Amino acid sequence: MTYPNIDPVAFSLGPIQVHWYGLAYLASFLFVWLLLRFRSRQSWSPLNAAQIEDLIFHGALGVVIGGRLGYVIFYKFGQFIEDPIWLFRVWEGGMSFHGGLLGVIAAMAIYASRQGIQFLRITDMVAPAVPIGLFLGRMANFVGQELWGRPTAGWYGMVFPNDPLGLSRHPSQLYEAFLEGMVLFALLMWVSRRQRPIGLMSGLFLLLYGLARFVVEFVREPDAHILTLVFGWMTRGQLFSLPMILVGFGLVIFALKKRSAD
Repeated sequence: MTYPNIDPVAFSLGPIQVHWYGLAYLASFLFVWLLLRFRSRQSWSPLNAAQIEDLIFHGALGVVIGGRLGYVIFYKFGQFIEDPIWLFRVWEGGMSFHGGLLGVIAAMAIYASRQGIQFLRITDMVAPAVPIGLFLGRMANFVGQELWGRPTAGWYGMVFPNDPLGLSRHPSQLYEAFLEGMVLFALLMWVSRRQRPIGLMSGLFLLLYGLARFVVEFVREPDAHILTLVFGWMTRGQLFSLPMILVGFGLVIFALKKRSAD
């Protein structure tokens, strides 16, 4: 397939360049805000519409701070040691989903404590909205020609103009946008159409995202500075997804058993 070669810069305002990646973040927060406001009308919602803005603010801080710290610590700690100021040069790129997830979890825990609401009730409400950001983020990765896949001879392969090797590769960003974004969003929204036992939606998100990411990692090119594989085949992304799968599975079992007990 032919890569569309979209300019990663959406538009310029004088010397300021606005990238699609930044617009993807803004659009994510907007759509998540709209969806959570809609979900807050449900009778079992732990939050009302007026509380959603504060929740989004906490979540946005968690995503940005956690995502940046996660990338630095998990993927480029050596560069941080050599140049600590690089941590703050976010315009040079570098965000980690797993770090962002930990940041959001911490932010939701703080918000839940301040509001006196059970932590899992908050995360259950937020979980179905997260795939919106995942979809937009992966599409921004595709436009920015980053996180591409491994070489392939299949008809679905693409040659990314920025690839110095000029190889036909899996468009793994699109695979992730489909599985982690569209499919996960549809499944979680369908399950959450009525009240579910506490912890179920959070567990399903962790379990299904972890599985989707684990599968796509088989065709995603590992970062050039992290070529060491665990057990000779497992990538860093797969390693970080394993705890999500295990915790998610545990939460689902906990929620179903609690429902049976009730």
